[in-house]
Amino acid sequence: MNKDQAAKRAVKLRSQIDDANYRYYVLDSPTLSDAEYDRLLRELQDLEAQFPELVTPQSPTQRVGAAPLTAFATIKHSKPMTSMGNALSEEELREWDTRVRKGLGTEDDVIYTAELKFDGVSVSLRYENGALVQAGTRGDGYTGEDVTANVRTIRAIPLKLHGRGWPPMVEVRGEVVIPIADFQRLNQEQLRREEKVFANPRNSAAGSLRQLDSRITASRPLSFFPWGLGDASAPVARCYSEAIEQLKAWGFRASQFFRVVQGVDACLKYHADILAQREQLPFEIDGVVYKVDDFAAREKLGFTSRAPRWAVAHKFPAREEHTVVENILASVGRTGVITPVAVLKPVQVSGVTVTHATLHNEDELNRKDVRIGDTVIVRRAGDVIPEVVGVIIERRPPRARRWHMPK
Repeated sequence: MNKDQAAKRAVKLRSQIDDANYRYYVLDSPTLSDAEYDRLLRELQDLEAQFPELVTPQSPTQRVGAAPLTAFATIKHSKPMTSMGNALSEEELREWDTRVRKGLGTEDDVIYTAELKFDGVSVSLRYENGALVQAGTRGDGYTGEDVTANVRTIRAIPLKLHGRGWPPMVEVRGEVVIPIADFQRLNQEQLRREEKVFANPRNSAAGSLRQLDSRITASRPLSFFPWGLGDASAPVARCYSEAIEQLKAWGFRASQFFRVVQGVDACLKYHADILAQREQLPFEIDGVVYKVDDFAAREKLGFTSRAPRWAVAHKFPAREEHTVVENILASVGRTGVITPVAVLKPVQVSGVTVTHATLHNEDELNRKDVRIGDTVIVRRAGDVIPEVVGVIIERRPPRARRWHMPK
């Protein structure tokens, strides 16, 4: 690929990624799966690495997130809520570890923390004299939405810090999530009320947190897990693992899967252990996160233009993907019950090639309005039969055809 071809491709990739960011972060209506988004971003990063002169300040690779909504008051983060680099393979993780050790000037194994990468909504909580005074979403990393009234309804977040030892001002950052079981109950309730159901727990958490009426937020089963600190008027701890213990003492719930590990091999073992337990976890996760534990070492490593050098997300295989419905067939069971089955353009989901997905029954087919030619979200969790979660209406072609159950 020559420079002119690369420039044209970069323009297209930026447009696709910017649109995906807007729909994901602002509209809460994503049109790209996580895996598809990661592939586009990685392609753009590779292009800009090959042709550095193509990098622009407006490129998604130079940004942190997306613009906040105007329906909420805007807050400015005193310290940016940065995004995080991804490691999509063992090789990429080892390369990250090598860069960390080189940056610290050591050949010894580095002490890392390992934790779940919750698939929720990132927020920053500001406490003054121990009292929660402000809560904001990540937004574009520099400005976010003021969701203080809604966050105050989340019982996992203390309105007043427990114990003592907290500085006059401290910001606690973490993830707002909905447990899988509660998400399923919430969707059942939405169906009972003939209201829109949520595609996944992350969307339900985002939709719940963004309610203008905090009474609706209060009725939703939101939870919170801290994953870091923002600004503080005085040091809280010397390392991240100590900070987590301090946050627990202040009344926050920390993940039981938080670990301190030594070296990249221990990181890989943690990744394998969590991946093996993924289907039994009560929360949706899309990977694990490793961070240099020592805060002084983090200061030495610093940041790139968009992410910390001292942290990385080690992603799991995607459990949701987008693909096209090529046909719909009627499957007749042993008892004579007819089940509509979508014939799909082959797609990799959770490391398995999926070519068919259940549409369950006629009511479900009509409720989701799945048509031949539609681009759909396909989900596969564990050994569960792949299912069509929903339709990406924006991608519906003019010739998409309805399918009717045989009589």
